[in-house]
Amino acid sequence: MLTTALTDLWYGFGVAFEPQNLMWCFVGVLVGNMVGVLPGMGPLATISILLPLTFGIKPVGAILMLSGVFYGAQYGGAICSILLNLPCHPPHAVTCLDGFPLTKQGRGGAALGVTVISSFVGASWGITEMIFLAPVLVKVALEFGPTEICSLMLLGLLAGSTLARGSPLKGIAMTLVGLLLGIVGTDIETGTPRFTFGIPSLFDGIELVGLALGLFGIAEFMKSVNQFSDINTKYSNVSIRDLRPSREELRRSVPAMLRGTLIGSLCSLIPGTGPTIASFISYAAEKKISRTPEKFGTGMIEGVACPEASTHSSVQGDFIPTMSLGIPGDAVMALILGALLIQGIVPGPQLIKEHPDIFWGLIASFWIGNIMLVVLNVPMIGLWVKLLMIPYKYLYPSALFFVAIGVYSTNNDMFQVAETVVIGLVGYLLLLLDFHPASILLGFVLGPRFEENFRRAMLISRGDALVFVKHPISAFFLFLCVALILAQIYVRMRKPKAAADRSAPAPEFGAAGAAGVGTE
Repeated sequence: MLTTALTDLWYGFGVAFEPQNLMWCFVGVLVGNMVGVLPGMGPLATISILLPLTFGIKPVGAILMLSGVFYGAQYGGAICSILLNLPCHPPHAVTCLDGFPLTKQGRGGAALGVTVISSFVGASWGITEMIFLAPVLVKVALEFGPTEICSLMLLGLLAGSTLARGSPLKGIAMTLVGLLLGIVGTDIETGTPRFTFGIPSLFDGIELVGLALGLFGIAEFMKSVNQFSDINTKYSNVSIRDLRPSREELRRSVPAMLRGTLIGSLCSLIPGTGPTIASFISYAAEKKISRTPEKFGTGMIEGVACPEASTHSSVQGDFIPTMSLGIPGDAVMALILGALLIQGIVPGPQLIKEHPDIFWGLIASFWIGNIMLVVLNVPMIGLWVKLLMIPYKYLYPSALFFVAIGVYSTNNDMFQVAETVVIGLVGYLLLLLDFHPASILLGFVLGPRFEENFRRAMLISRGDALVFVKHPISAFFLFLCVALILAQIYVRMRKPKAAADRSAPAPEFGAAGAAGVGTE
C-alpha cells in the first residue's frame, strides 16, 4: 500500500509541476493570502467570484486554484489576528487571545514564526492523512448502494446544519431552503417543471454561480459595507529577523502544535465542523491540560501554536470526505464540489480511478502551495498589513463589478444577473435576522444527489422505506443522525439551566440581585 501511494504521489507531482498547473496553484495561494488579510472578503466570497473564471480553465488547474484560495486564506488571517488584534475570519478569532498580547510584549514576530511552523505542520499532517485515508474510504464506499449513499448524505446535511454557527433549528431551516432551491427546474425522470412559476429561464434550475455570488458576494458585502473600525498599526512593524522564535518558545510550541494537529484532523472527518470549531476545541483542550491555565489570554505561545495547527490540519482534511465520498464538510467545500460538477466531474468513490490527475495532482499541489505560502508570508508581512489600509469603499464596488461580470459571463444571460441580485437581497435579510446562509449552499449541492439516490433506493426496494434500516451501513448512518439530533437537544436543554445557575442571585442580595438579572 505504501509503495502504491508513493507511486501515485509521484505521478501527482508530475501533474502539479506542469507549468499551467503550477501557475494556477500560485495564483490561488497568492489570492487566498491576500483575501485572508482583508476583512469582509474571505475564501467563500472569493471562490464565489472566481467560480465563473474556472469555465475557461482545464479542470485540474481550476481545482488547484480554488483549493489554493481556501487554504491560503488561513495564512493571511493569522497575520491580522496576531499583529492587529483583528480576526478577519472566524477560525482566527481564538488566535487573538494570546497572539496580540504577545505582540504588545514585543514577541509578535516570534508568534508569527510559530504560526508559520504550526500551519505547515498541521497542513502536512492533513495532506498525509488524505494520501492514506482517502483510498481506504474509497474501497469502503465502493460497497455503497443508493440506500447507503442516501443515509450518508442525510448525515452530512444534518451535521452541516446543526454544527454550524448559531441556532441548530435555523441551520436546519437554511438547509431545507437549499434543498428546495436545488429541485427548482425540470425533473430529469418525469420532465415535469418544478417551482419554476412558468418562467422559462428557470426550467434549467438555479445556477450554482448565481446562488453563491448572491449569498456570499452581494449579501456579505452589503452587511460589511458600513462597518468601519480604526486599525492600530502601532505594533505591525516586524522584520524577518523578528520571526525567529526562541528555543524555549519552540520547546513549548511543538507539543501544542502536535495536539492541535490531531484535533483538527479528527474534526475534519466530521461533516459540518470546519476549521472554526476545530480551532476553538483545540484551544480549550490546550488550556485544560496546561499546568498554568490562568496564563492563557496573557500571551501564551501555546495559545497560538495549537489553534493554528488545528485550523490548517482541518482545512486540508476537509478535502477527504469531499473528494472520496462527495460529501462537503462546509460551504467552501460545497463550492469546490460544485466547481467539479460544473466541469462534468462527479466527486465520489470513482474519482481516484477515473480522474487520478485531479486527485493526486491536488494532493501534490498542497505540498507545493504550502511551501509557496511560507515563502510568501515571511518576507511580505509588511505588504499584507498595508493592504488593510485600503478603504472598504473602494473594495466594495469593484467586487460587485466582478460579481456582475462573472454571473453574466456564464451564459450571457441578464436574467441570471437579476436572479443573483434577488438572491443577494434575500441573503442580506437572512444575515440581518441571524440566519447564516452557508447551510443553503450545502443543501443546494447535496439536495439533487440526495433525491436521486432516495428515489433509486425506493425503486429498488419497491417502495419499502424499511430498506434504510435493513441495510447495516445505512442503519448505522441513521443511528448517527438520531444521536446527533439527541445530542443537540440535550445541549440546548442544559444551556438555560446553566445560564440560570450562573445568574442566580446570592441570598443576601435577594431583590437587588433579581433586579440586576432583569436589567441584564
